[in-house]
Amino acid sequence: MADATTDEPTFSLPRLQRVVFEVPIQGTSPLIVNRWSEKAKAMMLAAQQTKARPKKEPKDPVANFEASRYRFEDGRDGFPATAFKAAIVHASRLFDGVTQVLVKQTVLVIGDGPDQLVPIEYGDITMREDTPRNASGVADLRYRAQYWPWSTTLRVRTIEGQFDNESILALVDAAGIGGVGEWRPTSPKSATGTYGTFEVAG
Repeated sequence: MADATTDEPTFSLPRLQRVVFEVPIQGTSPLIVNRWSEKAKAMMLAAQQTKARPKKEPKDPVANFEASRYRFEDGRDGFPATAFKAAIVHASRLFDGVTQVLVKQTVLVIGDGPDQLVPIEYGDITMREDTPRNASGVADLRYRAQYWPWSTTLRVRTIEGQFDNESILALVDAAGIGGVGEWRPTSPKSATGTYGTFEVAG
């Protein structure tokens, strides 16, 4: 009897090569950020562990503003690379023949540091005071950082031959229509968002 293993196909798979595109972008509307503060995460953990909630402290606008910023260890401001990738994946639905699954699996925006941030260059940073409603419908005061104007350079990594330079530029530019950050057009919590939009620069 012949060895059954001789009938099994043999695969010779080439190693997939990565390629990185550098894409400069510039904001077309202000970028609003809202990082989870360490205090907020500690309160959430305490609630999940059925511990008594600490007494609510008076609101500190400046502290809330500072806590909303994403910062590198050297003090520079940044924004999560994952947010830009999510915008690219979401925008892929605008193109025929490209699936969100394909883009999600093969396109990555490279970030720096433990929080994987993209450095943000900005003209001015201001403290916003907004009055969103919480889960119970009660209006609340929120203090967050806003950058305007702003820009950055995205390092977009994909598989060589998967997308050419023009396709990557098209994907990133389309991602800017939906934007990133708070009150962006694609935010699930706001049907009227106009913030955080951008376009490919140059």
